[in-house]
Amino acid sequence: MMQSTRKPLIAHVLFRLGTGGLENGLVNLINTLPDDKYRHAVICMTDYTDFRNRINSESVHVYCLNKKPGQDLAVYVRLWRLLRHIKPDILHTRNLSALEAQLPGFLAGVKCRIHGEHGRDIDDIEGTNWRYVMLRRFFRPLVQRYIPMSKDIEGWLIRQIKVPITKISQVYNGVDINRFQGGDKPYFLLPLAFRAPELVLIGTVGRLDPIKDQLTLIQAFIHLIKINPHLCHQVRLIVVGDGHLKSTLQDLARVAAVEHLIWFAGERQDVAEVMKTLDLFVLPSINEGISNTILEAMACALPVIATEVGGNPELVIDGQTGYLLDKQDPKAMAAAFKLYLDQPELLKLHGEAGRLRVVSMFSLSTMIAGYIAIYDKLLAENALN
Repeated sequence: MMQSTRKPLIAHVLFRLGTGGLENGLVNLINTLPDDKYRHAVICMTDYTDFRNRINSESVHVYCLNKKPGQDLAVYVRLWRLLRHIKPDILHTRNLSALEAQLPGFLAGVKCRIHGEHGRDIDDIEGTNWRYVMLRRFFRPLVQRYIPMSKDIEGWLIRQIKVPITKISQVYNGVDINRFQGGDKPYFLLPLAFRAPELVLIGTVGRLDPIKDQLTLIQAFIHLIKINPHLCHQVRLIVVGDGHLKSTLQDLARVAAVEHLIWFAGERQDVAEVMKTLDLFVLPSINEGISNTILEAMACALPVIATEVGGNPELVIDGQTGYLLDKQDPKAMAAAFKLYLDQPELLKLHGEAGRLRVVSMFSLSTMIAGYIAIYDKLLAENALN
């Protein structure tokens, strides 16, 4: 009998397909996995934005379930019907907001069921909210394989959610080291007041959200200029991203009379190029899984100042590729800025070390190999059952 040549279909389920680290990782995965091995469908529990256009293949269907706010049990019936219709070989849910899709997947007969944990939200930073813990434990028997993005999340799954280590395969996010790399600064992307070669450009990239805590970054920059007023001629701050914190951050800069030293660049489609304009990257988050933007910055040979939370210490080597700080400490962050401004040779030294670290450990090809191994193993195991 001739064997079927049908490629396995992976149904990726997430809350919403918009700008974000989780979503960026999903798009990179779909765009990079070999076309001759898998097919893909993306199922949004709510909806999607123009971010879906970053998926290269027109054969990837993106479905919206339009989940209503709060309890919407009907959405799971719609999901069950959809899964029965498209018949995926693998169901891959991501984060708590999509975890409940595991039950419709099980009832729809999807044999391979995977759940990824990418990070936690502002309302459960430590992952100890008892309702969320119990919800995760309830769905635990339905998940055949967990994929945490960091060793930190892996340990939490074992300790808090009581997931057997045999069901866990940790995979780091990967970055396209050819797209993100150093080079000549594209000064034309910058406002005129930011183009002087002698300026040191400090920057961050991410949605303007409390868990990303750009508030601490702005406070640190204000403190730096207040204590060292002469630095207003030497340093600028670039904030890339959009979100509901934007007006608060702009007001803070305006009150402190430093708004002319900060460029709020908004959401950008050319992050790889904007990264090249920077000299120093900062991630002030209150919590992180594995940050795509840290990896992208390191790939661009930028030193990174990050908070010592979540998976950040697994990426940034303190004193070698940048510095790790306590969260929500503007004065410590300002002191780290001053350290680089006083010793500019560290910018190049730490940046080059970061680039080498990404190439050796966090490339996109390494991430893809990890997912292929998990998908193929699970498919093979279920074929035997």
